[in-house]
Amino acid sequence: MKTTFSGWRYLWKSEDIRRKLLITLGILALYRIAANVPAPGVNFAVLAEFKALSSGGGSFLDFLDLLSGGTVSNFSLLSMGVYPYITAQIILQLLIPIIPALQRRMEEDPREARRWQEKWTYYLAVPMAALSAIGQINIFNSLSSQALNGKLILPFGLLDPATALNSWTVLIAMTAGTMFAIWLGELISEYGIRGQGLSLVIFAGIVARMPSNLAQLFADRDTALFMFIFTLAIIILTVFAIVYVQQGRRNVPVMYPGRRMGNRMSMPVKGTLPLMVNLSGMIPLIFASAILQFPAILSSYFINSENAGVKNFFIGVQNFFQGTGSSNWGYWTLYFLMVVVFTFFYTSVLFDQQNYGDNLKKVGATVPGVHTGAPTQKYLSTVQRRITLPGAVFLGIVAIMPFLLGLLLSALGIAASSQTGLFLVSSSGLLIVVGVVRDTFMNIDAELKLHGYQDSLLVR
Repeated sequence: MKTTFSGWRYLWKSEDIRRKLLITLGILALYRIAANVPAPGVNFAVLAEFKALSSGGGSFLDFLDLLSGGTVSNFSLLSMGVYPYITAQIILQLLIPIIPALQRRMEEDPREARRWQEKWTYYLAVPMAALSAIGQINIFNSLSSQALNGKLILPFGLLDPATALNSWTVLIAMTAGTMFAIWLGELISEYGIRGQGLSLVIFAGIVARMPSNLAQLFADRDTALFMFIFTLAIIILTVFAIVYVQQGRRNVPVMYPGRRMGNRMSMPVKGTLPLMVNLSGMIPLIFASAILQFPAILSSYFINSENAGVKNFFIGVQNFFQGTGSSNWGYWTLYFLMVVVFTFFYTSVLFDQQNYGDNLKKVGATVPGVHTGAPTQKYLSTVQRRITLPGAVFLGIVAIMPFLLGLLLSALGIAASSQTGLFLVSSSGLLIVVGVVRDTFMNIDAELKLHGYQDSLLVR
């Protein structure tokens, strides 16, 4: 695919495209303004003290802070971003092949089934946002209590008369903030760049953190130049690897039947069915992170136990699943394995839903040497599993990149405090950024062609 930027001169020439771009930029600006609105009741003095002690290290909290654009560490109303909606979407997608009634609904009327799925995704996102808010508050309170000798960022207790009113206020406000972010994403998809709303909201959060993270690279003058060059090299290599893997395809040969033209029948047409190396995208990283977050959330309810043995056990569980420090091999190994496993699992779910075997059979197409229908689906599933292996390993490496780079820089004598900027502009964040930029370019290219501008952004 050859890329040219000659189509940029048409972006402002078309009134419709110009309007969509301005609406998209305006909504993203509104989102970033709302992302700086703090949650009520937060003790910002304690929060600042805790952030000063816990910065760096590439922990899971750093990962969440990256994806939220800094709203997690600042305890914004939009701290959860749009991730409860994404989690709800993943849950429903995984339930469809498990529950026969849902699978029949998808097969009988796909359009109505998609509407049903979208409706229930919104319904499920509300409790997911509330649970995420409770978990985030409990984790931050427990970590700050350990680090600051009992100081709490936000006194929280839904059933305690002393804190109930403030706690319910915070919970409702943060849940509403998540739904507001989802609504902004839907507005972008409807009135701005089509189909890119939620992706651009996540993209805006990541990009918003980059200037401050780059500034952290120059905080230590002794290592500033080295860290800048090292970070730039990591970013270039990571972007190249992401593009290379994301563009990876296995073209399976397919024979399409010839067409009848009058009394004559044309010859069969040779074609290909492209199977993606990384069909699941960023979803396995998000899903594995969400699963690994649950033990930390659950342990936060027991760390105040009067039993010293129970308290110490759950404190250890919480520290393990926070992934803090470069010596936590167990957490990062588990994270890597879960990303690989979820990549295979989610790819299998998505591939089965596409049902290539029956779809090819309906149009009379065949894979040479393979019977139509179920044998074709089985053959294509085998091919997809084989090419998914490098994609799964790649995603696993991306997931544990902070840990690997931390080991490397620690071996070179670079302090953890100088590594924060590096961790938060590479790997997982770049995977999202590159994917969103590519999809946005393709959508704009389609809009330009729709309006008659054939000399567009992408020339294949």
